[in-house]
Amino acid sequence: MKIKSMILMIALLLTGWQGLTQTMQEDLQYLASDELKGREIGTEGEKAAAKYLAKRFKKIGLEPKGTDGYYQEFAVKPQYNPHARVPIDTSKAIEGRNVIGYIDNGAPTTVIIGAHFDHLGMGGEGSLYEGEDLQIHNGADDNASGVTVLLHLADWLQGKYPHNNYLFIAFSGEEKGLWGSGWFTKHPTIDLSTVNYMINMDMVGRLSADKQLAIYGTGTSPAWHPMLDEIGKELGFKLKFHPSGVGPSDHTSFYLKDMPVLHFFTGQHEDYHKPSDDYDKINYEGMQEVQKFIEQVIARLDGQEKLEFTKTKDEENKAPAYSVTLGVIPDYMFDGEGMLISGVREGRPAAKAGLQNGDIVIQMGEYPVKNMMGYMEALGKFKKGQTTTVKVKRGEEMLEFEVTF
Repeated sequence: MKIKSMILMIALLLTGWQGLTQTMQEDLQYLASDELKGREIGTEGEKAAAKYLAKRFKKIGLEPKGTDGYYQEFAVKPQYNPHARVPIDTSKAIEGRNVIGYIDNGAPTTVIIGAHFDHLGMGGEGSLYEGEDLQIHNGADDNASGVTVLLHLADWLQGKYPHNNYLFIAFSGEEKGLWGSGWFTKHPTIDLSTVNYMINMDMVGRLSADKQLAIYGTGTSPAWHPMLDEIGKELGFKLKFHPSGVGPSDHTSFYLKDMPVLHFFTGQHEDYHKPSDDYDKINYEGMQEVQKFIEQVIARLDGQEKLEFTKTKDEENKAPAYSVTLGVIPDYMFDGEGMLISGVREGRPAAKAGLQNGDIVIQMGEYPVKNMMGYMEALGKFKKGQTTTVKVKRGEEMLEFEVTF
C-alpha cells in the first residue's frame, strides 16, 4: 500500500508540473505571438498585451493598483537615435502603460516583483537583425518569459507569506530606456518608503543544462549573497553574482531610489533582439526552476526585518563611452578572464576579420581585456576607420586578427 501511495503521489506531482508547464506555455505563446506584432510601446500590440495581463491579474485575484484600475498610463517624448533603422518622430510623446496588481496582507512592508512586457515591435529600433526588411520581433525570451514567471509567482503567492504585501508590475517602455519603471518610481501608487525589496526578471527563458543563472544587485543588501549562495547550492544552480544595483533592466530604477534589488537573467543568446527569439526556443521547465529559486528567496525573507540597503561601489560608474564595436554578442554569463563571444554579426568587423563564436577576446591593440568593462574601455580607445590587432583565445590556441572598425 505504501508503494502504491508513493506512486500515486509522484503521479499527482507530475500531473501538477505538466499542468503548470502548459499554463506557462499558454501565457508565453500568446504574449510572443505574431498577433501582438512585437508589443512595442505605443502600438496596438502593446495595448492588447496589457489588456491580457490585466485580465490575468484579475483572474489570479490581484487587486488593481494602477491609476486607472490595473493600468498606469504614462507618456514619454523619445530622443533622437542615430542607430534606429526607421526614423523616430521626436516631436510628440509616446504613450504606454504599466500593469499593476496587488496582494494586500495588511503588512507594514511591501515586496515589488516586476518584469517588462514590451519588446521591439517590427524591429525598427534596437534590433540586431541584419536583413533589409522589417520583421516581427516577438521577444519570447525578452521578455515574455519574465512576465510569464511574474504571473505564476502572483498565483503562487495567494494566501502565502503574509508578513509582506506584494506589488506586481508589468512594465512597458523598458526597451526605450526603462521608461515604465522610471515613471512608476516618480509616480508610485504605494508609499515607496514601505518597500522591503524589489525582484526583477528579464530574459529567464533560456536556462542552460547546467542551470547557469546570473543575479544582479547582490551588493544592494548584506542579506543577499549568503542566502542566494545557499539556495543555489540546494537547488543545483551555477550562480554568477553581479553586485551593482545599476544594470540594463528595470531593477535599476528602484535601486536608484535606495531599495535592495535583485535581477534574474538566464543569459544572452544569438536570438537576442532578433525575429528568431520565438516561443519554440524557450525552456519552460527552466522557467519553473527559476521560479522555484525566487520562491525560496521570498519564503526565507518572510517574517524577517526589513532588509538593509547598501549602495554598491560602482553605482556612480557609467559604462565607458565608445563609438565603434566589433559586432559581436558578449556572453554575460562568462566568469573567466576576457570577453567570451556568444554571437558574431555578419558583415561586421569581427566577422570580416575571422573571429568566431566561442572566441575569448584577451587584448585589443595594447589594451588588455579582463572582463566586459575592460572590453568596453578598450573599444573607447578606437575610432571608426582605425585598424588594430585583436588577440583571442580559441580552445587552447592564442590567435591574433587584424580588425578594422
